[in-house]
Amino acid sequence: MELITEVSCGDWLRERIGGWDRVGGTAGAGFEAYARILHPVPVHREDLTVADRWGMHPVLEEGRWPWSRVAARQGLTMHPLVQWNRLADLHQGVDFADGWRVGQSRDGSLDVDLLAGLTRHLREATRSPEQLVVGIWAGWGELSGTTVVHARAEDCDAQTEADARMRLHLEEQRTSVAPDVAAAVRRGPLVELPGREYVLLATGCDELADETWPRRAGIGWTSVFDGPLPQLVWPADHAWVVASEIDWDSTIVAGSRALVDAVLTDDRYEAFEVEEGSDLTWEGDLVNPPRAGWSAGP
Repeated sequence: MELITEVSCGDWLRERIGGWDRVGGTAGAGFEAYARILHPVPVHREDLTVADRWGMHPVLEEGRWPWSRVAARQGLTMHPLVQWNRLADLHQGVDFADGWRVGQSRDGSLDVDLLAGLTRHLREATRSPEQLVVGIWAGWGELSGTTVVHARAEDCDAQTEADARMRLHLEEQRTSVAPDVAAAVRRGPLVELPGREYVLLATGCDELADETWPRRAGIGWTSVFDGPLPQLVWPADHAWVVASEIDWDSTIVAGSRALVDAVLTDDRYEAFEVEEGSDLTWEGDLVNPPRAGWSAGP
């Protein structure tokens, strides 16, 4: 990937987006159809019959679940505007009696393997599959060197060992951001869209189809920790937009009827068709009741 310094290539999208709380406000108005891809959630199963001196249970298996599995276990309803905060506690996730523990959805980006798979459909829906623009929100701490990672001393024989490892990690993180990307985050050029600023990078479907690309892209990925992923992707002919608003638990694919149908029928994705004006805020789920003790209001 290469840094794009001529950020006027994003002007067309600025003219088509607006309020972040609506589908078209984030992905752009005026497309033929829109698909919403739900970000799968991490899960693991613990052996509840065994506990260490800190009360922690050994992990027997790990995986990733679609939202529908979490909803079904609780008698909740899946629908196009379902919100994760109605299916799970925003801080604790969900713990089931059989030892399965559900974590949180990844807000703001589609998992790298799912983005890679999506390129199969994206390349067929544009005349310029190798002329793509990627937008990454400039506010990610990994890009500016402000991310703080906390070591767990109990995992080490001595705190000094933990400190040494942390220093090595922070140095790796600092050097994992390409100099021109770091400079753009500090001083520009950035494309300014309503409420958000993005670093722009040039890429193509071939590169995005390779799941290892983030570790070579200079965007803060290290050998230990994953860094940011794209919030926006679009081709030179503006045929579609893939948008992952940083505060959303899902990704919007905006484009032709054929593209959206291809996404909706791909078993790799838990996807629903939505409308340009659909509400994807935390209060947008009018089917499932709010979880006890939580409200988005004052």
